[in-house]
Amino acid sequence: MWRSKRVSFSIIYICIFCWAFCIISVYAQDPEFGSARVVFQTNYGDIEFGFYPSVAPKTVDHIFKVVRLGCYNTNHFFRVDQGFVAQVADVVGGRTAPMNDEQRMEAEKTVVGEFSDVKHVRGILSMGRYADPDSGSSSFSILLGNAPHLDGQYAIFGKVTKGDETLKKLEELPTRREGIFVMPTERITILSSYYYDTTMETCEQEKSSLKRRLSASFVEIERQRMKCFP
Repeated sequence: MWRSKRVSFSIIYICIFCWAFCIISVYAQDPEFGSARVVFQTNYGDIEFGFYPSVAPKTVDHIFKVVRLGCYNTNHFFRVDQGFVAQVADVVGGRTAPMNDEQRMEAEKTVVGEFSDVKHVRGILSMGRYADPDSGSSSFSILLGNAPHLDGQYAIFGKVTKGDETLKKLEELPTRREGIFVMPTERITILSSYYYDTTMETCEQEKSSLKRRLSASFVEIERQRMKCFP
């Protein structure tokens, strides 16, 4: 009887340990976001994402500069493979608007492959590249599902923070297959893009709140003054 209880307790301890290990593993896979956020405004809704500067600093710097120059405006998603990836086209060939010299110079740069232990799960941003591991430029994928076979092979540099409902709309669109690619039958355009800093936004909110409080205080002081000195 006692031996049976000991076995039962051992099984419970093992289960608790496995559960704790899984929880720790999940949290360990979530790097810290930087304060910058980028929003792609598409004809199916907005997609917002943040960056992982501690994971892929060179990639983050490059992609963010391409965003700041407005290079992704009029670009498109050339690939939408349900449950796998939605891939943004390289801006040099994917835009409909012409590029100026500064945009083209930055967009044509390649970035060294910054491979990490971060896992390819839904919402992750992963650089596109050719066979050369250091050939990443401006094309990247948004993961629409878990893809462990990509882990350590492609540079992860961020994750979607808002807009999963837009990704679901993209997954529902009609597609056609061309070789290894599953492509939408209609153009999914990135109409425009913008970026903001979450720290600055918080400061602006605090300043706005402070102004409202000061204004209310001024009204109350004026009311009291008029009451005392009619």
